[in-house]
Amino acid sequence: MDCRAVTVASHQEPLDDSALVQAARQGDRAAFGGLYDRYARMVHGILLARVPLDEVDDLVQDVFMRALPRLRDLRDVNRFAAWLSAITRNIANDYYRQTKPVAKVTERLSEDEPGEPAAGVSDAEAAMILGIVQTLSEAYRETLMLRLVEGMTGPEIAARTGLTPGSVRVNLHRGMQQLREKLAQASTRSSPQKAIADDAPSPAGKVLRRRNEL
Repeated sequence: MDCRAVTVASHQEPLDDSALVQAARQGDRAAFGGLYDRYARMVHGILLARVPLDEVDDLVQDVFMRALPRLRDLRDVNRFAAWLSAITRNIANDYYRQTKPVAKVTERLSEDEPGEPAAGVSDAEAAMILGIVQTLSEAYRETLMLRLVEGMTGPEIAARTGLTPGSVRVNLHRGMQQLREKLAQASTRSSPQKAIADDAPSPAGKVLRRRNEL
């Protein structure tokens, strides 16, 4: 009986967001680290949909640095994901307000976007794909980045962003449809559209992820 009790106690369920937020408010750095681990991919994907690739990693850190001292201002701890998403979008907007030459996102790209293992997508093609994704509507580009680049599943995207599973499915379907159409129009010189035959995350998408694991 004693052994059985110890065995059951050793399997702890992960804390939910509200518990982590409450603990982080009390100065528990480990709890805030748990929130970081849980939401860093979401923040990275939202930023990637808005700002130049080489700025994303630093801005991810800025988002969490801004969020930490403001946790006490969060009225509903169950709305942490939506609250953090709003901070992320504000950080992206601030980036453009503070940037001297406000260049279009599509004019400042390097590195690549999703592709099949055998597609052989070049840097130029990858930059074009990323640039086109960033021209889509906000809902589509965020969902596509989270799915194709960050490798998040549809249900995970819904849970992290507060969207309904149905909305995520619609955004992915319509976003992929628009992306394929724009790729077909954008280039007859190469065939990058073969890199996005479906909405599954691919090895090439890893290049767009954080240089250091979040």
